[in-house]
Amino acid sequence: MLKNFHIKRYAGLKLFSFLMVLKIMKEFWDQRYGNTKYAYGEEPNSWFKYRIDGMKPGKILLPGEGEGRNGIYAARLGWEVHAFDQSIEGKRKAEKLAQKYNVEIDYKVGELTELAFDLELYDAVSLVFTHFAPGLREKYHRLLGTYLKRGGRFIIEGFSKEQLSMISESDSGGGPKNIDMLYSIEELQHDFADYDIKELRKEIVHLDEGIFHNGMSSVIRFDGRKS
Repeated sequence: MLKNFHIKRYAGLKLFSFLMVLKIMKEFWDQRYGNTKYAYGEEPNSWFKYRIDGMKPGKILLPGEGEGRNGIYAARLGWEVHAFDQSIEGKRKAEKLAQKYNVEIDYKVGELTELAFDLELYDAVSLVFTHFAPGLREKYHRLLGTYLKRGGRFIIEGFSKEQLSMISESDSGGGPKNIDMLYSIEELQHDFADYDIKELRKEIVHLDEGIFHNGMSSVIRFDGRKS
């Protein structure tokens, strides 16, 4: 009895902590996207653009889509875009950008585990600087993979663990300050062990993305095909 009580109490504390993190992150992103300027610019991420430009348009899922720069670009190419983010302010900015280019995207507000998507529906899933809370990365990668068709592509760009040593006092490079939220090649090899990995590399690149991604940065770039 006592053991079961402690197990339930521990589980309850973990759930409470998780919900508090979600609340804090939602408030953070609503504040960042509430500015009239686009926090990361209106142009698509260069790695995302490079990979998607060579693909036949289909259905794409974009988690953590923020202000919509990548989704709007994909829609302009003829993709059917489904996106989501925790931030209502991000959705509003994305809808404004969609109007500018006369395209439409299906944009939901919520956390991944709160939303429902059809299994094996998408031709592509892409995460662009979408960094998950510690302990969630592998779980979320695997969950998102269930929404991808066999033969579909999973595209990622995120800051590497070495980014911490590159962030200047002005924080121009960007990225989380928690090393457990940053990417490594070994982690992605583990998470996508059953994928045909087309590209997986760490690079030092110069980011020029809006207000918050500027300067030399260490990133991990991934493109894998679901087996």
